[in-house]
Amino acid sequence: MKIVDETKLDFDDILLVPALSPAASRKEVQLKRTFKFFHSPKEWRGLPIIAANMDTTGTFNMGSALSKDEAVTCLHKYHEPERIVEYFKYYNIEPSVWVSIGMNNDDLKKLQTVKNAMHSDPNICIDIANGYTEKFVEWCSLVRSHFPESIIMAGNVCTPEMVQELVLHGGVDIVKIGIGPGSACTTRLKTGVGYPQLSAVIECSHAAHGLKSGDGKMGLICADGGCRTPADICKAFAANSDFVMLGGMLAGTDECEGEWQYSTEEKKTSLKFYGMSSEKAQDKYTGGMNNYATSEGRVKIIPYKGSADSVLNDIKGGLRSCCAYVGATCLKDLPKCAKAIKVNRTHFDKSV
Repeated sequence: MKIVDETKLDFDDILLVPALSPAASRKEVQLKRTFKFFHSPKEWRGLPIIAANMDTTGTFNMGSALSKDEAVTCLHKYHEPERIVEYFKYYNIEPSVWVSIGMNNDDLKKLQTVKNAMHSDPNICIDIANGYTEKFVEWCSLVRSHFPESIIMAGNVCTPEMVQELVLHGGVDIVKIGIGPGSACTTRLKTGVGYPQLSAVIECSHAAHGLKSGDGKMGLICADGGCRTPADICKAFAANSDFVMLGGMLAGTDECEGEWQYSTEEKKTSLKFYGMSSEKAQDKYTGGMNNYATSEGRVKIIPYKGSADSVLNDIKGGLRSCCAYVGATCLKDLPKCAKAIKVNRTHFDKSV
């Protein structure tokens, strides 16, 4: 076994350092971003926060709530295409709600149904646990050939070489970064495989942004997993992630679906939240775990948090303050302005 003798970092390993700021107030900080894409001819503008395509958070109600701030929701894979079309036609928020698929021919049919009904290529999230197969690259390329105008996000991977492979040969616009950092993921415990998320974001963003196709178009990444607090989201953006995907942080909000627990007064108290590679998810959607596989997810109980709006406002407030502290007047400038120091993890309150 070859060992890389270099320390890699997670979000808890650093703090961002304050600096003299041109912003007189945090309310002056601009959080919206505008992106052009390596393959898709579309241009996207909004708040680059994405609700994960887990069955608790990737819901129609979440899409409606986050779209008010022009943030994105990736619908979970198990919505029927007819229901997606009905939703898009009623709410007219297609740019903010993306259709998730896996790797089978029924997924292509689902996308085609949506395209035929809406007369445009839907934005797509291709989501599998392990993006390190030639078959996955070929599948992404096939999806691109059928939907040339779609914004395509795909993953998950965690190394620069695979980011470039997916962008250049898979037709992917945004590569999802994260193997094992999610709060409901047990891949690192079951397989010993992974990469500290902060270093993965730094290295993969450098690889993606180095791929340019002219007129401001370049490869992009989305940090997926490992963000437990608004501070982690700030650090992910400071590390040059273009988008940040959230599961556990949005779980427990009113817009979630799933197994709610209620008080004696019939008020929500908590939500059962689980990884989509968990035994519970496999039992629910695929008839159980294959005998050659193991569960790579856990079940968690998430306290009730109120509305997704309130959680998102807390995140936006943290982002604005972070930018103001480090001297950035907009989210786009945060990576250029941010300076970090390595710290002892005992500085962090794990109860947050």
